[in-house]
Amino acid sequence: MVEQNFYRELSKLLGAPGSKILPRIIEIIADEKESKILLAAFPAATVSELSDKTRIPQEEIRTLAEIMFFKGLLFSSKKEGEPRYYRVKTVPQFHDSSILWKGATKEFHNLWKEYMEKEWKEFGKVVETFLSQPVVRIIPVGATIESKAEVLAFEDVREIVNKSKSLAVTPCTCRVIDGKCGKPVEICIQVNRAAEYTVQRGTGRAITKQEAISLLHQAEKEGLVHIADNRQNIDHVICNCCRDCCMNWRLPNPHKFVAPSRFRALVNPEECIGCQTCLDRCFFNAISMEGDDPKARIDPERCVGCGVCTIPCPTEAITLKEVRPPETIPA
Repeated sequence: MVEQNFYRELSKLLGAPGSKILPRIIEIIADEKESKILLAAFPAATVSELSDKTRIPQEEIRTLAEIMFFKGLLFSSKKEGEPRYYRVKTVPQFHDSSILWKGATKEFHNLWKEYMEKEWKEFGKVVETFLSQPVVRIIPVGATIESKAEVLAFEDVREIVNKSKSLAVTPCTCRVIDGKCGKPVEICIQVNRAAEYTVQRGTGRAITKQEAISLLHQAEKEGLVHIADNRQNIDHVICNCCRDCCMNWRLPNPHKFVAPSRFRALVNPEECIGCQTCLDRCFFNAISMEGDDPKARIDPERCVGCGVCTIPCPTEAITLKEVRPPETIPA
């Protein structure tokens, strides 16, 4: 067994030096040799380079590298020449890659749940100090958008799907370890490289564009919010997040981690009948009803422009309106 301080070192490299739970998670998924490879696999290194660093024979490195790939510990790059392997780099990445490991036990998942409940917020405070911009952003429901400019592909999940090369669906890692919301689990859509990766690992299944659109429709019906990488070219994942289980909303200041869309909800008071169906749909307490003849009111400081509130509105009184130009989205 590897000494506990060895696992603490790996925890530190993931960005959580003071964690008491993360070393226990790592200990379950990585033995001594695998841990040595993890420490050596940054920057990316070939099998021979990893062998030189760890003194583990090359053939054994090849075998372990494949095992660690399926565990979600190692990734490979084949851009030029011999494949180079690099380790998982951050806690969120480790969370998403390891939870779907086929060998994950109930103990392993319970430790991740304990980490999210007890330590994730503190980790978020540290991360926020280093972020120059939010890591992910909200993608609005495209059908209800009113924009002076054309709604570009990176602002509409359906267009992202239609322009993708390959797609897959995986279980939502947050709901796998929690699931208290009762929302669908197999609903996170992997795009292009991420789709190929998850199919290769066996942690998800390939789907057609029609299936992906159907999943998006299901997510919107369930009141889930679309989250994607905070850049114009989406080549990773479209998460469909609930308010109860998902890691994005557990941080002290989620707006530092998740950028809003460039749209905001707008209510037409003449069409609003005060039915309140939109109230429970909003994760962000951005909608209120006031007065003797209550109408929905949007708090622009709280609204993130997800469009989830527009779906159940029986009179289509809520739409999304553009409030900032597309140039503000990172390339």
